[in-house]
Amino acid sequence: MEDDLEMGDLFKDPEGFYEEEKPPTFAEHQMLCGKTVRVRLVGSHPLYGNLLWNAGRTSSHYLEEHTDDLIRDKDVLEIGAAAGVPSIVSAIQGARTVVMTDYYDPDLVSNMQYNADLALDMIPKRADSQKRLRVEGYKWGNPVEPLFAHLPVSPPGEPAGFDVLIMADVIYNYPEHANLVKTMQLTLKKTPEAVALVIFTPYEPWLLPQTEKFFPRAEEGGFAVTKIFQKMMDHVLFENDPGDEILRKTVFGYELRWKPEHLDSRSS
Repeated sequence: MEDDLEMGDLFKDPEGFYEEEKPPTFAEHQMLCGKTVRVRLVGSHPLYGNLLWNAGRTSSHYLEEHTDDLIRDKDVLEIGAAAGVPSIVSAIQGARTVVMTDYYDPDLVSNMQYNADLALDMIPKRADSQKRLRVEGYKWGNPVEPLFAHLPVSPPGEPAGFDVLIMADVIYNYPEHANLVKTMQLTLKKTPEAVALVIFTPYEPWLLPQTEKFFPRAEEGGFAVTKIFQKMMDHVLFENDPGDEILRKTVFGYELRWKPEHLDSRSS
């Protein structure tokens, strides 16, 4: 009937009722060798943000500078990778295996895979045609079998695990320190050469004492801690944030290795 109530738009949300999802943005990292790594960032996601953080860039440069000792033909695990620039650089520099991980949120994992695929043409092929760069969702402290599944089978008598752990801007999450140390214990190969690189900036300087508690906890967990660098960036990453500007510009780098008494007897 003509005078029936028109229902067409009765249940339609008014325009602007929901905040529009932010589109992804892209960022570039300039390698020391001149190559450019381009990655997609998930701007609306609380675990990503829309910037490449200084520790990730600094880690990538450090790995490139120490490729012969740390990366080439080694097995590398990145914990809390976000966009994954250090993982991608490690694969480009010839690591045998790189496993890029972050929290097992579908958006985070799919974005890491997108970035891994985007870099595929820059990564040299392995002689056995296997992928150098893998992606895995992982929650710190959980069982590590899914991570080890990406590694080549270790020869009899050789300790299993990763030669290098990359941990860029993760220890600020101080409630997770115990799980971070547990993950290190479960994944780092028990050889004198194996190393975990812990690189961070105190973006919230008043929390630095909490952040630094990671190191004595790691020592209690069997690791020797050595400071390897302290670098000042030209600019702060988040200009409007409060706190000591010098600290917010500074990137601290540490290496953690197994104490001798915790090494696999077959490797010592």
